[in-house]
Amino acid sequence: MKNTIKKYFAVPLLAFALMGCGKSEETGTTPKSDYKNAVYLYSWAEYIPTEIFEKFEEETGIKLIEDIYSTNEEMFTKLKAGAVGYDIVVPSPDYAEIMMNEKMLSKIDKNKISTYNNIDKRVLKKLESFDKGNEYAVPYTMSATIIAVNTEKVPDYAKDYSIYERKDLKGRMSLLDDMKEVLIAGLGMEGYPQDTDSEEGMKKAAERIIGWKNNIAKFDSESFGKNFASGDFWVVQGYAENIYMELSDEQLEHTDFVVPQKGGSASIDSFVILESSKNKENAHKFIEFIHRPEIYALVADYLMLPSINVPAVEFMEEEPLFTLEDLENAELLKDTTPTLELQNKYWEEIKMHN
Repeated sequence: MKNTIKKYFAVPLLAFALMGCGKSEETGTTPKSDYKNAVYLYSWAEYIPTEIFEKFEEETGIKLIEDIYSTNEEMFTKLKAGAVGYDIVVPSPDYAEIMMNEKMLSKIDKNKISTYNNIDKRVLKKLESFDKGNEYAVPYTMSATIIAVNTEKVPDYAKDYSIYERKDLKGRMSLLDDMKEVLIAGLGMEGYPQDTDSEEGMKKAAERIIGWKNNIAKFDSESFGKNFASGDFWVVQGYAENIYMELSDEQLEHTDFVVPQKGGSASIDSFVILESSKNKENAHKFIEFIHRPEIYALVADYLMLPSINVPAVEFMEEEPLFTLEDLENAELLKDTTPTLELQNKYWEEIKMHN
């Protein structure tokens, strides 16, 4: 998950933040613990609609206190440094796997989540790639790294990363400045998984990516949405939610959010309960609340993502930017720490190549 915010939620969220409702103002390594009946959430900014917090507090009497991180690395480092007091964290799958292996997580008691069966079985199956039996992670969203294409400028195109081989689009394209995301794309196009330890495979991927680099304007993880909206770039690798918020309704009519059929990556951000949590009962209640169909529909509409909660679809009012079916061939992000040295070696070669 990257920092996103729906256009029409900007004002309510700002007002909510100014009121200080449900937000932790603690900047140290430990959140405030002033509430006896509370649940402490450590999550991405603007990731859960504030009205859900309000509804949960009103119905249950449980105070929801939220603290924010901007990257998985920031969250993980803070917790490993000894931060305590948090109950629920919302990591991407690669970090959920790391945290599980580090014994940082408590097992989920599914008997305490009456809404658990609402979750799409396909999503749960994908999570079993690292969480056998779905014992530690309860899915919150499923998203993807996509390629946004301006179909007015590029009417004919391949639905995968081979689009970056097109010299006629030179200077009008960008890739993320993100080693993992770009290497997954290159490796996938060469038929290798993201955690390959094959030197040959990594070399082939790097050579392919260097070919792409010759055609792109830059590697960009900060302003790809704005550059696409301005018309400077016609093809960008990025996150659909971030790009969507920059586009007018007219621009959306000629924008295709492509989930690459080769080299695509997906993320299932999940609720996990920390082993150190002192409010495990309340944590289960919050997760149960989120997966009520009428509540989860608010999440899906807010983020413009496909609903991973099956009955929630009937309550949705917005059309998601892509579907779960689009994500079937996307490779779920996983822990690639064992091959990090190999990745760093070839990423450096890619970045240094002129």
